[in-house]
Amino acid sequence: MFDVFFASIAHIGSTPSLIGLSLTSVLIGIILGALPGVSSTMALAILLPFSYAMPPESAIIFLIGIFSASVFGGSISAILINIPGTPGAIVTQFDGYPMARSGRAGEALSYALLASTIGGLLGLLVLSVVAPLIAAAAIQFRSPEFAMAAVFGLTMLAYASPGSTFKGVLVGCIGLLIGMVGFDKLTDAPRFDFGTKVLQNGIDIVPLTVGIFGFSEVLINISDRSRGIERLPSFGRILPPIAKIVRLGTTMFRGSMIGAFIGAIPAAGSAIAVALAYTQEQRFSKKPETFGKGAPAGIVAPEAANNACVAGALIPMMTLGVPGDTMTAVLMGALLLHGMRPGPLLFADHPEFVGTVYGSLFFAIGLTLIFGFVAIAMIVQLMKMPRHILMLVIAVLCVYGSFAVRNTMSDVYVMMFFGAVGYCLHMLKLPAAPIAFGLILGPLLEENIRRSLIISRGSWSVFLERPISLILVLLSAAALLYPVFDWWRKRAKQ
Repeated sequence: MFDVFFASIAHIGSTPSLIGLSLTSVLIGIILGALPGVSSTMALAILLPFSYAMPPESAIIFLIGIFSASVFGGSISAILINIPGTPGAIVTQFDGYPMARSGRAGEALSYALLASTIGGLLGLLVLSVVAPLIAAAAIQFRSPEFAMAAVFGLTMLAYASPGSTFKGVLVGCIGLLIGMVGFDKLTDAPRFDFGTKVLQNGIDIVPLTVGIFGFSEVLINISDRSRGIERLPSFGRILPPIAKIVRLGTTMFRGSMIGAFIGAIPAAGSAIAVALAYTQEQRFSKKPETFGKGAPAGIVAPEAANNACVAGALIPMMTLGVPGDTMTAVLMGALLLHGMRPGPLLFADHPEFVGTVYGSLFFAIGLTLIFGFVAIAMIVQLMKMPRHILMLVIAVLCVYGSFAVRNTMSDVYVMMFFGAVGYCLHMLKLPAAPIAFGLILGPLLEENIRRSLIISRGSWSVFLERPISLILVLLSAAALLYPVFDWWRKRAKQ
């Protein structure tokens, strides 16, 4: 696999159009990630339709460039104005903003950029080593294993949000129902189409993700007038002393390993990884009282974990066909649009495409480092844009992106509907991500459960007779029962 990886790097590096595409996507990703209210998932969702007309190789280079660069971009607004551009940058603002307020904004951004680069490269190394091993094991999967892998991915949505197990499962079930809309592939019977031709072909992933992650944010910003942007602090010096950077090497390594491991857990997400990396670094620190007051380690640890999560989240998506987080859910939708089915057979049937994923991520990380310093000054000016203008631009991109896939207004209406659904979920304090997961994993789950029951002549014991399937069943049950056990344990203590 490393031969394919290096061949992909050589191919992309020797093709000016691909290098230009990677550079463009990195700059767009940094800018969108830095803008308050524009998450990495939202950036991918609203730009996904633009990749539809591209060849698969160009599309994955474009989308992974946006994916990787927007993760770093989220730290810029977190450090400068105390508003995280992406969910993974929430912890970065704890120490980044106090450092910026003390006149060291340039140093804080440099720490974030360097940690992002190291975390991304170490995460890519883990992806290159671990993913082929998992794919080699997963190629032995049959219908029961694939069905239980989908169940495990859905249950981890609940586990990823402590205290909200029921909410995660509830919204995930709604996503499963949405995935059943349209003609049944086995019986050809219409389901949940309400007699309309628009829904007979099912709900497409693009308008759903654009609506629930993009248009909903516009509606939320319109209704929430309390969101404001503070005055930008002074930059000071850009590069911190080399000796300080070297001393933080261990911190970067620890954060990267935590990020890669947590990212590989389906649906765990970067928010858990950065929180764990931050708390662990505070525990290891000789001066834990400095955290929250501008400690460089408080920036480096979560940023390294945040970017290592990018590669980590690709592991379950590419090897098992289970999205690692909401961003890889959108990315998986893009692969499906281009006829690429993520899973163990992807490594066997399309090894050159797997190499393209690795190579595009490598170039995205490198170009983010090279142009990160240049882009910061430009982004600072864009962040001064009035919020209502920013939201108008996003709304236009949402409408255009939904229409461009199949050139039909029905997709625009679907996008607006799910934008309203995302807004309602936000008001009800329910997670929106499980809907996208349910739509993607629903058909996989239904198809393999039905096939397994046909093979076993209706016996559900087929899911307990195979070792891997049994392990996944036990892990899913543990993920669902742990919050109940935790609640009982806390009540017993009281």
